[in-house]
Amino acid sequence: MNVKFVNLGRQYQNLKDDILAVVDRISSKGDYVMGQELSQFEDSFSTYCQTKYAIGVGTGSDALFLSLKAMGIGPGDEVLTAPNSFIASAWTIAATGATPKFVDISTDLNINPLLIEQAITPKTKAIMPVHFTGKIANMTAIQKIAKDHQLLIIEDSAQAIGAQYRNQFAGSFGECGCFSLHPLKNLHVHGDGGIITTNSDTLFNHIKLLRNHGLKDRNNCTVWGYNSRLDSIQAGIANIKLNHLDGWTQTYRKIAAEYTHALKNYVQTPAEEPYEAPVYHRYMIRVQSRDALQHYLTEKGIETKINYPIPIHLQEIGQKMGHTKGDFPETEKAATEILSLPIYPELESAELEYVIEHVILGIQHTQTS
Repeated sequence: MNVKFVNLGRQYQNLKDDILAVVDRISSKGDYVMGQELSQFEDSFSTYCQTKYAIGVGTGSDALFLSLKAMGIGPGDEVLTAPNSFIASAWTIAATGATPKFVDISTDLNINPLLIEQAITPKTKAIMPVHFTGKIANMTAIQKIAKDHQLLIIEDSAQAIGAQYRNQFAGSFGECGCFSLHPLKNLHVHGDGGIITTNSDTLFNHIKLLRNHGLKDRNNCTVWGYNSRLDSIQAGIANIKLNHLDGWTQTYRKIAAEYTHALKNYVQTPAEEPYEAPVYHRYMIRVQSRDALQHYLTEKGIETKINYPIPIHLQEIGQKMGHTKGDFPETEKAATEILSLPIYPELESAELEYVIEHVILGIQHTQTS
């Protein structure tokens, strides 16, 4: 059996008629940019996340960058974030002229609140927690720290659409929540896309200007802006998929529960507290013999990934910032042990059973070889 890490084609086949219909409808009207489909998606998305506003933008990276810019973050400022994320979490900070300042993670793979306060300096303006693998960071502690030190919060919720923490949704804790709609995300469009949530009238109005060249209408520019708009066809596809998201999330969580039940005695599996509901954008196990296990699974036709093998601070750009191995030990340890298994709503029961069987056999094989 061959089990793909993701299988986007299966989802498309399930929604093909609806998607083609919306593409035809938008194309027939020629309403391609900043149209009705986008407004509808923004309204539905803000309602879903229980925020006042949502603003569609070109990418998840743009969502982070435009949020930072709207908050006035720039040269001389520091933004605290985790070093085990995708590179976009850090480069968007640097692109404003500010400095990304890394804080090590806890065993849950999210930024460690106990270390955040130690990293705060007079230059610190904001905290960017990354809700890694679809598990919301400890926002109770992070919100208290932010309040005590008068810091802003930008949630990198790229992997966490629909995740909950103490009955509150990802994207509703900070000044802005930033989501990616990239094809590898739980809610995705057919290309790049992003969306920002906020409860702030000021940020909402500023981000709307920034995403569209700084124009308040077609002929009048009020600020220097950017060109980052979620187009109508992508918004139309997102509208269709948002209606299926809760069902997909239940399936992600069901698959994760089956993985955990079957594998918890063989590998370190994700922990879940009673007050949280992760969405398992990635189902990530930890095992000391990670490379050997991955090789074994590949031989058995099971595709896995490492998210991410090189922490940001050990990338070439991170080393240019002065970082060296040993700076963030928990992040570095995790990078040698983590392995993401296939998880998506269209994963078939036989495929899931095959993966579980061979993870167990693979662990036994690596222990005896």
